[in-house]
Amino acid sequence: MDTETGGPGSGGTDADVIVVGGGPTGLMLAGELRLQGVRTLVLERDAEPPEVVRSLGLHARSIEVMAQRGLLERFLAHGSRHPLGGFFAGITRPAPEGLDTAHGYVLGIPQPVTERLLAEHATGLGAGLRRGHELAGLAQDGEGVTAELSDGTRLRSRFLVGCDGGRSTVRGLAGIGFPGEPSRVETLLGEMELTASPETVAAVTARVRTTERRFGVGPLGGGAFRVVVPAAGVAEDRTVPPDFEEFKQRLRAVAGTDFGAHAPRRLTRFGDATRLAERYREGRVLLAGDAAHVHPPTGGQGLNLGIQDAFNLGWKLAAEINGWAPAGLLDSYESERRPVAADVLDNTRAQMELLSTGPGPAAVRRLLAELMDFDAVNRHLIEKVVAIGIRYDVGGGSHALLGRRLRDVALGRGSLYGRTHAGRGLLLDRTGRLSVTGWADRVDHLVDPAAELDAPAALLRPDGHVVWAGDDRTELCGALARWFGSASA
Repeated sequence: MDTETGGPGSGGTDADVIVVGGGPTGLMLAGELRLQGVRTLVLERDAEPPEVVRSLGLHARSIEVMAQRGLLERFLAHGSRHPLGGFFAGITRPAPEGLDTAHGYVLGIPQPVTERLLAEHATGLGAGLRRGHELAGLAQDGEGVTAELSDGTRLRSRFLVGCDGGRSTVRGLAGIGFPGEPSRVETLLGEMELTASPETVAAVTARVRTTERRFGVGPLGGGAFRVVVPAAGVAEDRTVPPDFEEFKQRLRAVAGTDFGAHAPRRLTRFGDATRLAERYREGRVLLAGDAAHVHPPTGGQGLNLGIQDAFNLGWKLAAEINGWAPAGLLDSYESERRPVAADVLDNTRAQMELLSTGPGPAAVRRLLAELMDFDAVNRHLIEKVVAIGIRYDVGGGSHALLGRRLRDVALGRGSLYGRTHAGRGLLLDRTGRLSVTGWADRVDHLVDPAAELDAPAALLRPDGHVVWAGDDRTELCGALARWFGSASA
């Protein structure tokens, strides 16, 4: 079924970029590309948007991303704010004060809603979205990529990005290895109705979670509950969902009751495999999101990691297509984001160990809980999980701001993120003596002596990361050329 919305070009059969996969990563990328005028077509295998709630919210950095593009109010209208804390292996500690973000909370919002809002954003900007279209083959040459669909249709684009999940067809067709460890444990996830009273559900859940942290029951509204319970083992084929009787048996085994579960809506299973793509690019084919990395869902980092991949990649790929990318810019996507993914794989591996019920992991968990009473430890772990502690190697000196994304600082009027909705570079200038002449088609110049900035001026990439800070005009021109290409005549 063709459910295309909008279109990238004549007849919707040609594009600058084909994005394979219409989940949060692919849709975020499509929106970023369209902000730069790149003709974009998203191909999604499933004919209808998914209803299963795999992710429950956005962390601070993803919330900032939405604010940077003027989308946050839409998300806030459909979500609920929750305090930070308790992310790392479920060890409950309040967030330290003074985190470097104006959005120090978790936004609870179901993944289907996130996908719908991002789809509306991308198609509203003119991206094509075709549902019910499955990639079957691809071939690339020096000029572009030919994508063959399962119905025999062939589409041509200059680049193709695989955002098609952990079992990525794109990754396989591109010949990119995916080394790592297979699942050792498996967890069942389902949505269903319960006859047990809310008080009973809450009491049993609290009791079980004192020893089994991979168990949880929470209301979804409309009489339905989201239920998570450890499986008895690892299924040979995790694409096959558990049957309802298996689910109830596991509830009885782990919790001593199945809560009167009935009327199942969606049942699925997930494991704790950790894998990282050997590379993020093969010629004109790139990977993002779960196609590039898979890991346990501990800490709720997966969806957020994919959205942030797309935010890093979008403007760089657009710069390549639009002809102004300096040498190496597109390759910096992998050099910046692959280490971030590797770190997430490590911290989720550690969390899975801490969630184990054995005496050794329990002892380490108690020790870490003691260490998290120290502000520096708690701050480090929270910044890691919510991704506000990331610092890229951007060169150019040792200023504390370099490589970090700039928080939504206050300006003389409004705030920084209100000036970044168009996805352009930005020179935030407190001095009034600097200029972006030659780069004004790619970089905005905001003179604001009242800006809350720990530098005379700072140059921000379209993703909000600082690549220069100071007041030296020659150094500024060097940074502009390094990140935004040659000056226009």
